[in-house]
Amino acid sequence: MARHLPRAAVTSLVCASLFAAPMAGVALADPAPAAPTGFSWSPGQVADAPRLSSMDNFRDVAGTGAGYTGFGGEHLNKGVFYRANAFTPNDADLATLGGLGLKKVYDLRTDPEVAAKPDRLPAGAEYVRVPIISGDITNAARKLRSPAEAVAFMENMNRSFVTGEAERAGFKKLLTDLANSAGPQAFHCTSGKDRTGWTSYLLLSLVGVSRDTIMSDYLLTNEYSAGSIAAMRAQIAQAYGEQAAIIFTPLLGVQASYLNAGITALEQQYGSVRNYLKTGLGLNDATLAKLALRMLD
Repeated sequence: MARHLPRAAVTSLVCASLFAAPMAGVALADPAPAAPTGFSWSPGQVADAPRLSSMDNFRDVAGTGAGYTGFGGEHLNKGVFYRANAFTPNDADLATLGGLGLKKVYDLRTDPEVAAKPDRLPAGAEYVRVPIISGDITNAARKLRSPAEAVAFMENMNRSFVTGEAERAGFKKLLTDLANSAGPQAFHCTSGKDRTGWTSYLLLSLVGVSRDTIMSDYLLTNEYSAGSIAAMRAQIAQAYGEQAAIIFTPLLGVQASYLNAGITALEQQYGSVRNYLKTGLGLNDATLAKLALRMLD
């Protein structure tokens, strides 16, 4: 039975996949405030984010091709904010990342995750730790006994991004730094889907990206990381049996209900994304304006 998986095995599962990383309930932001006087931003490169073999969920928050559109049909600036899974590129991908001119890389992982897979950054990029999750998530995950419990576990995690004091403090620091730091930046967790997915949801909502686009972007993890998800599931089945793989499969990718759970909690407690950003996270109008200005043409 999966409940007999040793703690070390569940730790590996959680760190390697659960934190790698709805539609009608997506809360749209209020109109973006005017940019503060004296602040300006020149968009970075407009090429699509490269597909990396060793970091399969690396992508541009602004999308691919023409990119996503926000308020007034404005295209989001590409080459500004990148999202990723664990920042552990092979030599070839490290060289590719070096061409993006990254100035900062924000690591949202817990101490055990960082210890298991330390970041490897291109020259010129500053490493910044912003741990998001609090509590012993490994102990909770190892008790899962069914796929339904695994789904509920993921939904509860997304709710914690709204209700958890430590989680909100982490997102406040991350978004503040993103707003006030110049040049291209990247943020990541382990699978690039949960903490990273919530951050992307907030950024896209802030500038008025449509609810359908936001969800489609969230679900792209299942496409980008399909190979690594399948490999992890196969490893679990081989090591602990097919029943364990069935139970833990919901932890490996994303489902709309995960993001929707967080969004519903946000709407119930704060009413809108902007109110969550201002009241829940304590971000001021100037910080939100800087973020919006960096992201929109």
